[in-house]
Amino acid sequence: MNKRKGFLWLVFALLLSLALIGCSKSEETDAPKETDSNKDGETGEVAEEPEETATGGTLVFGRGGDSTSLDPASTTEGEAFKVTVNLFETLINFGEQDTEIEAGLATEWDTSEDGLKHTLKLREGVKFHDGTDFNAEAVVFNFERWSAGNAEQFYYYNSQFGDKIDSVVAVDEYTVEFNLNTPIAPFYKNLAMSPFGIASPTAIETHGEKFQENPVGTGPFVFKEWKRNDRITIEKFADYWQEGLPKLDSVIFRSIPENSARLNALASGEVDLIDGVNFSDVPTIEGNPDLQVFERPTLNVAYLGLTNTRGPLQDKLVRQALNHAVDKTALIDAFYAGAADPAINPMPPVVAGYNDAVEDYAYDPEKAKELLKEAGYENGFEMELWAMPVPRPYMPDGQKVAEALQANFAAIGVKAEIVSYEWGTYLEKANNGEADTFLLGWTGDNGDADNFLYVLLDEDAIGSNNYTYYKNDEVHDLLLKAQASPDQAEREELYKQAQVIIKDDAPWIPLVHSRPILAGKAGISNFLPHPVGSDLLSGVELK
Repeated sequence: MNKRKGFLWLVFALLLSLALIGCSKSEETDAPKETDSNKDGETGEVAEEPEETATGGTLVFGRGGDSTSLDPASTTEGEAFKVTVNLFETLINFGEQDTEIEAGLATEWDTSEDGLKHTLKLREGVKFHDGTDFNAEAVVFNFERWSAGNAEQFYYYNSQFGDKIDSVVAVDEYTVEFNLNTPIAPFYKNLAMSPFGIASPTAIETHGEKFQENPVGTGPFVFKEWKRNDRITIEKFADYWQEGLPKLDSVIFRSIPENSARLNALASGEVDLIDGVNFSDVPTIEGNPDLQVFERPTLNVAYLGLTNTRGPLQDKLVRQALNHAVDKTALIDAFYAGAADPAINPMPPVVAGYNDAVEDYAYDPEKAKELLKEAGYENGFEMELWAMPVPRPYMPDGQKVAEALQANFAAIGVKAEIVSYEWGTYLEKANNGEADTFLLGWTGDNGDADNFLYVLLDEDAIGSNNYTYYKNDEVHDLLLKAQASPDQAEREELYKQAQVIIKDDAPWIPLVHSRPILAGKAGISNFLPHPVGSDLLSGVELK
């Protein structure tokens, strides 16, 4: 070959090669990059990830209030669980957006025929945030800690398990055995509840009572900082057992009490995600291309409690009359922008065992007057109606809802005086039976009927969550039998029977099952609001 021609051919081939390499790089920019592609401060195209595939970053979550504790076992309020669900993990998990049980820190489990022994195989290779090992001894330590505490200190343990657990035994390093005194049908669903996140025994022994300010679990994020009534910051756990998670580098939970202020913070870019959105603001958010709306699957009920031990409310006919007086459709149109359904029973229809054969008290003021006359209150009576002082997903504006109910009751001759207190005082006084009627609600913890009917309306719950002081021995027997039965079909039938009796006794006016709304920036992906109200953020990505 002529040397000159050979040289020109070589130059041409080299140029062609370089052009192809350039095209190849351009075409590959959408592919994920290696995490160490820019070590030691090197620069270049490889380190520049395009915006649409960017991971990491900090998510700022605006919420209505601060947490009271970061030890999930020692609190009962939802603002705490919003944070702790990302720091601690439970032995059993719920599904991404439902309450079906899945593997968590336990990978498999087995129950004896009599329902008194549960054997769980634990996940190996899991570390707590302090570097110590998760194992069967850690599980035993946590359950012994909870069982040794009093009902006030560890409410959820005592309400869900109490003296029903005889012993928790480490069979070997990664096998734990629960021995019960009596069967607990929703045992595994209870284990999946946020309060039963497994904590580091070493951290508990180190921090003592200060553990609630120094939480250490096995979750995808590690606690960094807590500025009271302002923010809580958590960061990515580098040694998390699930490869590739979490996607975010950190999350900041900001406390912004007013719903409108939170929405303004979102619109201005101060925060990335908010909960507690006013239903009336949804059209505005949907009309903004920089924002998006998220709907939480419903697992709640809002209700007006009728304290069964006070004045005319002791009479079932009076309670039935008040049920007939309420226009639920008008409430939904006025305060929920249609994002709610009328409540008939004390639990939402998605819960197994819901009795859809039970008919609601029709909105019928004339029928209500007839019942009042039959009960001896033809000219009506006076009572107090307590209005919630804080917004909740199931109760967006307690004062306005109370005013609407006040008008409903006035139409049948019942004069309701609206009363309210600071939130903590409100709950304490209502729990003491001091309210005639009161607005309240409940978001389910585990999706089981027991968590609604037994927790809210059984006589055992008087003094805790049964604020109406409702007591019916037949209902009590049905609920205890359902709680202990290993047969799910039998349990559902028992709960259906209980709902028939409860509907007739009318300890409540069930109002609505709301579909809570959250909002965020358009660039948020893989955010899956959970029905229990606390959201795992490990899979969330920011563009």
